[in-house]
Amino acid sequence: MTATILQGKEVAKSIREELAIEVVELKKQGIVPGLTVVLVGDDPASHSYVRGKSKGCEEVGIHSELILKEASTTEEELLAIIHELNENPNVHGILVQLPLPAHISEKAVIAAIHPEKDVDGFHPISVGNMVLGNETMLPCTPHGVIELIKRTGTDIAGKHAVVIGRSNIVGKPVSLLLQQENATVTMCHSRTQNLEEHTRRADILVVATGRAHMIGKEHVKPGAVVIDVGVNRIETGKLVGDVKFDEVKEVASFLTPVPGGVGPMTITMLLKNTVVAARKQAQL
Repeated sequence: MTATILQGKEVAKSIREELAIEVVELKKQGIVPGLTVVLVGDDPASHSYVRGKSKGCEEVGIHSELILKEASTTEEELLAIIHELNENPNVHGILVQLPLPAHISEKAVIAAIHPEKDVDGFHPISVGNMVLGNETMLPCTPHGVIELIKRTGTDIAGKHAVVIGRSNIVGKPVSLLLQQENATVTMCHSRTQNLEEHTRRADILVVATGRAHMIGKEHVKPGAVVIDVGVNRIETGKLVGDVKFDEVKEVASFLTPVPGGVGPMTITMLLKNTVVAARKQAQL
């Protein structure tokens, strides 16, 4: 068996085309979806991500603005900016690019964003609603993972899904979303014993550890859907995932590449959240 490679950029392109049509309809009603990104400091990776978000907004017709602040910006100054954006009716989505400088509390900043404008899906109210299964802004990467699995034609209901990694950004939320799709979910992490015993039972395997090439073919059940969320830069400078791609593609039925798999879906789900936020705030 050779896996079908799940090209996230192709799925993302399809979703963006759908969003562009929706944005045209909203503009006919006088609503221009607006996203403001706040970037503090000069982290090269953050600047790269922000450029991708700006390009995505332009592609689907979302108005985007970028607020650039020096790394010396105080927490109080950043919270004041967020307050202004919360009050601005033309801003439907607010995203503060993480990580923030060490002297600024990420928790305080995330909590300051109005839940209706929390297009990252990180606000405690958004997370609480997700846990309860209520309609809410879903975190972009986990939402993108679920969309990718669905696009394979896999019926998630009744499947055994194994998630490796328990971060608040990916592992925990994706396990909750899989449960809401009626999968039976096992969560594994750095202290899980006999990891292979768990992963070999997975119909769906989501790997989000940030450890390059930790999952090989011996971990994978033949025919499993494998989603590799990890992005790691190795000594050669090459970007690789948490999964040994060349090995696992000979065992899995579907496999995401790195780069080009989950990454494009993350920004696309951010765009989708912004459009949803604009519609909700206009009470449509």
